[in-house]
Amino acid sequence: MKTFKIALIPGDGIGPEVVSEGVKVLKAIEKLDPTLSFAFTEFPWGCEYYLEHGKMMADDGIEQLKGFDAIYLGAVGYPGVPDHISLWDLLLRIRKEFDQYVNLRPITLLNPTLTPLKDKTAKEIDFLVIRENSEGEYAGAGDRLFKGKPEEVVLQTGVFSRKGTERIIRYAYEEARMSNRTLTSVSKANALNYSMVFWDEVFDEVGKEYPDVQTYSYLVDAASLYFVTEPERFEVVVTSNLFGDILTDIGAAITGGMGLATGANINPERTYPSMFEPVHGSAPDISGKGIANPIAAIWSVSQMMDFFGEERWGEAILSTIKDILTEQESLTSDLGGKSSTSQLGIRFVELLSARVSEVSFTQE
Repeated sequence: MKTFKIALIPGDGIGPEVVSEGVKVLKAIEKLDPTLSFAFTEFPWGCEYYLEHGKMMADDGIEQLKGFDAIYLGAVGYPGVPDHISLWDLLLRIRKEFDQYVNLRPITLLNPTLTPLKDKTAKEIDFLVIRENSEGEYAGAGDRLFKGKPEEVVLQTGVFSRKGTERIIRYAYEEARMSNRTLTSVSKANALNYSMVFWDEVFDEVGKEYPDVQTYSYLVDAASLYFVTEPERFEVVVTSNLFGDILTDIGAAITGGMGLATGANINPERTYPSMFEPVHGSAPDISGKGIANPIAAIWSVSQMMDFFGEERWGEAILSTIKDILTEQESLTSDLGGKSSTSQLGIRFVELLSARVSEVSFTQE
């Protein structure tokens, strides 16, 4: 039997509510597959912890997390704690300390009724955004000079190292080659005459090693337009930290909203644990009401299973998400249904169990 150790950081707002449903799915998998088990350890870190202790996580938090196979994060951020503190002192700290330099955001239309785009089908909205996740515009480099004075100057420096740029671009080429899909680079070299010119140069240099991969390059403003007007242009997309952050939210908008948006923060070398999360935020306005949509959190479990090499379960979860999206009464209010967070999770497990009941998920 394989046992995977999972660190749970439910976090803030609706985070604990949606993570609970993801854990429910993992426990169901344990019952359905005798070859797998999961060991959970929960950590109370987040904004409530900050208000009590003056910090978002324990001083030795990174050391505590090192021994896990994966981290499952709910949400970070809540009124009373500045966003730059909640983000930088927990989420971005984990990403950087564990060198989770690959961010994977699937932009997949799981049900054709969910897109606001006229006449676009699931076949036309199905691509993967690979976002650089460790440096770029979110490197945290900069300064603030003469604060509060008329001559105040603020510097926010984007950091694009050859190592960091080359490895994310190479990862994207490998993904495009493996999946036999096209690769699109998104930059802004006409205006950012150092960082994005460098990005484009590295994209072309690495591309010489992958002559079998068909490539395209767009400026970020054009790519934003095409995400909405012609999403069928894209199959695999690679871009910087900031551009990836913005573009993937456009991707969420065209596939059903943030309640369906998931993300994986990957350390490909597996030197450190990777982290999986819904990316909808903490939604404090609906926290505690039991109406949060847990589908993104459940999709995160699918990504986690893929990372563990259990692609059968990753696909089974994704297929079950497609199943439940056809049951209006089983959905939460953001998708037009009347179910609670917990009710959706219970129904999901029923559908997952039914889906795999006639298929062997045990090892040969």
